Amino acid sequence: MVNLVNMADMMIDDNDTTAFYDDAAADYHLWYRDWETELEREGLNLRRLFRDHEVKTVLDASCGPGTQAIALARLGFSVTAADPSPGILARARENAAQYGVEDKITFIQADFLSLHDHVAGPFDVVLTKGNSLPHLLHDEQIEETLLIFHELLRPGGLLLIGMRDFEPLLEDRPRFWPGCIHDGPEEQVITFDIWDWNDDVPATVTFNRFIVRGDGITYQAAKRPVVYRALTASEVKVVLLEIGFENIQSQHDRWELLLTATKPI
Repeated sequence: MVNLVNMADMMIDDNDTTAFYDDAAADYHLWYRDWETELEREGLNLRRLFRDHEVKTVLDASCGPGTQAIALARLGFSVTAADPSPGILARARENAAQYGVEDKITFIQADFLSLHDHVAGPFDVVLTKGNSLPHLLHDEQIEETLLIFHELLRPGGLLLIGMRDFEPLLEDRPRFWPGCIHDGPEEQVITFDIWDWNDDVPATVTFNRFIVRGDGITYQAAKRPVVYRALTASEVKVVLLEIGFENIQSQHDRWELLLTATKPI
């Protein structure tokens, strides 16, 4: 039993999310109400955030299915898109081809900590959205990642982090989080999360992501768990200051908190 517990602890410590995202790649769009609308919205919102920063080159350090990378490529930005999951990268390439921007995006397979092995920079913008940063469970991983982002930015470059701020959730620790309902001609698809909180140091939470499909009275459910650190915006801001970022600001965008910071000139 001790060995099994130790193995489980090691898995959480490593927190390799590749298998989760490989498995979820085909269904990732179901977590959006409308994929096309999401692309347009992301593009317009990011362009607004880039205003006054003279942005031409962007590193999307956690591109997922290409939500931000495709939106930015459609607006004429030069985009490098990285993700450690080969499955989700393949889906991102398919999506990019569908929207006619595959040749405008450079896709690379890399996690945050191996970016230096694949890209040189400097970039005008480095971004990570979709709550990817809290996959890092340890202070050292977060510090090293933000330092890598700093090194890959040009002087005056913009860092943008989109994450769930867990601070207001730590006290109540919600268990259920709704997703979307898609009513198709042949089946209905329902997505939602069940959260399992863990009293680790630091605290972590397992998102059990459910996709339920069916019609009439017959439905089938699939469950995919993935672990996050219950990371707070305050913790991230402290590290950004220590590394040397300036002009650190935050704003809410639906469920996501957007943190922006600039590298000094």
